Amino acid sequence: MVDTLRILIVDQNAERATILEEGFREAGYHSVSVVREVRNLLRRIVDLNPDVIFIDLENPNRDVLEQMFQVSRSVPRPVAMFIDQSDAATIAEAIDAGVITYVVDGLRKERIKPILDTTMSRFNAFKKLRDERDNARFALEERKLVDRAKGLLMTEGGMTETDAYEWLRRSAMNQSRRLGDVAQSVIEKAGVLK
Repeated sequence: MVDTLRILIVDQNAERATILEEGFREAGYHSVSVVREVRNLLRRIVDLNPDVIFIDLENPNRDVLEQMFQVSRSVPRPVAMFIDQSDAATIAEAIDAGVITYVVDGLRKERIKPILDTTMSRFNAFKKLRDERDNARFALEERKLVDRAKGLLMTEGGMTETDAYEWLRRSAMNQSRRLGDVAQSVIEKAGVLK
């Protein structure tokens, strides 16, 4: 995996970028790209399609943080940010913008590998939590649709709750559709008939 990981370094300072790049190469990572200009950062990230982003800034401004927010929404990637100085507000803004690892005054080659590992692990843990949350939301919404469709089948079709659920389940199986999709169809048809 070391050889195949695509790393993007975003840094306007050539000397700092070189330190990061050398640190990655010494750690065995060879697919390293450097972007020195932060304008149109989202476009560059989409074009380069990195697996992880290391951004090194003297002092992150709102424009850069806004671009990082767009990146985290459009092309979610693990992001580590190195800065020279910090305050609580900047940290909060960076985390809100999707930065996973926030390192203050810590740019040394020997720290690159542990910071990369931490960034990747935290990103994967957050992604798992987001996926679980999204699945739970989806299941809840589907459950609401099924309950509503059952209610319609009970009042309009004179079915019992058990019969209504079985009818929905059988219809989903026979049509090779999801239960929620069949429930949505029942709700839509009931709305058209009124």
